[in-house]
Amino acid sequence: MNFSSEQPRIIVVGSSSIDLVLETEKLPQPNETVLAVNSDSYFGGKGANQAVGTARLGASVYFVGCVGMDPLGQQIMRNLVSENVNVGFVYETDRESTGTAYVTTSQGHAAIVVVPAANKCLSIEHIEDADKYFHTADLVLVQLEVSMEVVEYTVRKAKKYGKKVGLYASPAMRVSDTILEMVDFVVAKSSELYIVFGKEQREEVLKKFFNKVFVRDDTNSTIYFDGTEMKYYRNDKDETVYKMGMGDAFTSGFAVALCHGNSIEDCVKFGNEVSSRVSGGKGSQTGLPRRSDFV
Repeated sequence: MNFSSEQPRIIVVGSSSIDLVLETEKLPQPNETVLAVNSDSYFGGKGANQAVGTARLGASVYFVGCVGMDPLGQQIMRNLVSENVNVGFVYETDRESTGTAYVTTSQGHAAIVVVPAANKCLSIEHIEDADKYFHTADLVLVQLEVSMEVVEYTVRKAKKYGKKVGLYASPAMRVSDTILEMVDFVVAKSSELYIVFGKEQREEVLKKFFNKVFVRDDTNSTIYFDGTEMKYYRNDKDETVYKMGMGDAFTSGFAVALCHGNSIEDCVKFGNEVSSRVSGGKGSQTGLPRRSDFV
């Protein structure tokens, strides 16, 4: 992994939330009540996670999102500012409360319910208002916790200006073939490929989108097809304790490495390393590493 002398400029368009995490001895089954052994709240949302992740890795980051006009929204704004993320186009709405997520976790497994709330209010008008950011960006990141209309509009705008675009296809939903062709890389979970691509066979998807689709699973492994062979990378030198935010961490690391001109192989390796480190801390943002950790 090489860092160039240039500071990458990255726009992240997406969600932010406050995550309430409940630790239990077992995940509750239907109609079952369990007791939590601990509860905490953390900053989250896939968009905000990637904004913080790329900023900590040395990028100049602009976040485009929406929060409620409530104390939780103010907490998110202050946190982003403290992480050196530009919040000039984070919008506040009085129509919805700030997004939240409710996470029950036990023995490395988690059940997550996301309440999008204000994230649903992010509109294509907001993306258009941030047009001047797109002129100077090196790369744009999107996820699927805001409306598909906003995702597609963002991708089209970024490509109009000739910018690289990365899509973390989570939470999984069908993405149009047009958008899949337009983006420069897609990160997806192995168990959700058929939802995103409408195809069951992993090898078929990877060979069609070689050097472009990167499939992740809970062991912090990544597989892709380089045009000649399947490439498989797994980083397990550190124990994977907490799995929240690992996909966002991988995406952040991959994106920053790509902006610095590294090979696809090195981008994957760096993404895996960033993801491995985030798994050592509770919450999606707590364990995100900084560029100084790799220099």
